[in-house]
Amino acid sequence: MLHPAYHREPSPIARRAFLAGTAALTVAAGALDIGLSVAAPPRRFGHGDFQIDVFSDGFITLSDAIITPDAGPSERADIIRRLGGRAGMADIPVNIPLIRAGQALILVDTGSGDKFQPSAGRLRDNLRAAGVDPAAITHVVLTHAHPDHSGGVVLPGGGLCFPNASYHVSAAEWDFWMGPDPDARYPGLRDFVPGAKRDLGAVADRLVRLKDGDEVVMGLRVLATPGHTPGHISLELAGDDGLLITGDAITNVVASFEHPGWRFGFDTDQDQGVATRRRLIDRAATEKLRMLGYHWTAPGFAIAERHGSAYRHVALA
Repeated sequence: MLHPAYHREPSPIARRAFLAGTAALTVAAGALDIGLSVAAPPRRFGHGDFQIDVFSDGFITLSDAIITPDAGPSERADIIRRLGGRAGMADIPVNIPLIRAGQALILVDTGSGDKFQPSAGRLRDNLRAAGVDPAAITHVVLTHAHPDHSGGVVLPGGGLCFPNASYHVSAAEWDFWMGPDPDARYPGLRDFVPGAKRDLGAVADRLVRLKDGDEVVMGLRVLATPGHTPGHISLELAGDDGLLITGDAITNVVASFEHPGWRFGFDTDQDQGVATRRRLIDRAATEKLRMLGYHWTAPGFAIAERHGSAYRHVALA
């Protein structure tokens, strides 16, 4: 069940900030167009038998009420400052991994496409600039169906951005969004439902529904990490010392690590989201696993170190 405070404040703020809250970007629209017109090159990493190129989709802007709903005013201000933000808002990176496994090209999430803020939706251009034809992608794995993760499924004029790929999402995620009245169960999500139905429905004929422990390809295993959405998944890559691709199970490089008991404004089930974050970060710290975070400081690779009763995000070059 959602925490009562989620219904009182974060839900309306979430809808404004996440779907229509681009006013903070509008003033600087010219600068954004100039700054993002040059394609960002990917960062390449090796991991066991895999090669990982991390592409940028740009960034999204979120309010402090979404990033740190449980923080007091001074704590919020400090976290926004440390994130490089201003006036209660912070620009949050979007890191999208492309995993090469033999002949397979596996994209984890699709970014925003044209469905969200004007500072995001750069993935397709960045892929092409790096010599990757979107038609060559063989697998698309969706960690969940929020618009900054699945909005790039469908091209602006219709059709699929990755026309030759199979699409993979958890069965629980499909059942939630495509089932009856998801917005009745979680009223804060009512504005997300049409987009999720559009994106998942567009690939229904080529969709693989996953469960915890399934492999997308050999060595790429699904981890059920619910809370952010009912069917949110992360991924674990075999080899070396282990690698977790966390999606939005661990959302922020400051708040999620230093205050693991704090809620995040866009978690569907906030109590479960907290429990999942704690479990995932603790496992990473205990097993010294590398992690790749969707909204972490680019390119998103990091480890978790214990720090008192919480953790520290340590970025990896």
